[in-house]
Amino acid sequence: MKITILGCYAATPRTLTNPTSQVLEICNRIFLIDCAEGTQVQLRKNKIRFSQINHVFISHLHGDHFYGLVGLISTFMLLNRQTDLHIHGPKGIKEIILLQLKYSNSYTGYNLFFHELTSTESEIIFEDDKVIVRTIPLKHRIYTNGFLFEEKPKERKLNVEAVEKYSIDKCYYQNIKNGKDIILDNGKTISNKELTFDPLPPKKYAYCSDTMYNEEMIPLINEVDALYHEATFLETETEKANKTMHSTALEAATIAKLAKAKQLILGHYSTRYENIEMFKTEAEEVFSNILLADDGKIIELE
Repeated sequence: MKITILGCYAATPRTLTNPTSQVLEICNRIFLIDCAEGTQVQLRKNKIRFSQINHVFISHLHGDHFYGLVGLISTFMLLNRQTDLHIHGPKGIKEIILLQLKYSNSYTGYNLFFHELTSTESEIIFEDDKVIVRTIPLKHRIYTNGFLFEEKPKERKLNVEAVEKYSIDKCYYQNIKNGKDIILDNGKTISNKELTFDPLPPKKYAYCSDTMYNEEMIPLINEVDALYHEATFLETETEKANKTMHSTALEAATIAKLAKAKQLILGHYSTRYENIEMFKTEAEEVFSNILLADDGKIIELE
């Protein structure tokens, strides 16, 4: 699992920083999460092929999270894209995008599928044979969701020495990796546990931006491998955080601690701060394993 941070600063773009967007690579799938202004440029800088993006997840309809989407859709059209594009986001996103395309007479040559979200409860919004994606309802000034990306359990690993010991034919190997016991020709049943090793645990990544402090999300993100949580402000601006329904670095760290996350990634910093290291210093008061997101940063989850 790999996360590429395209942008992780709040509100307005600057010459050296970009608003929110990131790419998640999981089980050979590439998902774009939020799409602020400048996302196309950041995709090119990070050498991520546009053609690999088939699903876009938009957390909410504030400009610093989706104003780059119509431009990306239009560029796909100019590049003669043929593959379907699926957009998962709040109700209203379809109307906004189609209106922009209509009045610019820029209709796509590929299918656009909008999966509009309205539920205030967590729900499955994407699933295939390798990955499942659920919403994480957040508390912000408008309807907002985070997203939980989870690998499905992998098949078991074959214990070659054991299967050879019992002279088991290769045609049964897939059944064994799928967890099935084997009955030998003499009628003896060999337990699957004797023939296989446990696979690596499925990885889980939770993306939470934007939100005020919200303990209701904790059961949904319990023991995730990595939690990206907004940290727009420091504790010195708690009043501002509460008013705008954002979080402080300390609050983000508290959520990570309560959820027993393995790692916390901080982002969505207000551009009022000159040094983002202050966010890590504050968060480390309650949680130790912290990474600071920054534009162009790549985070590998082994």
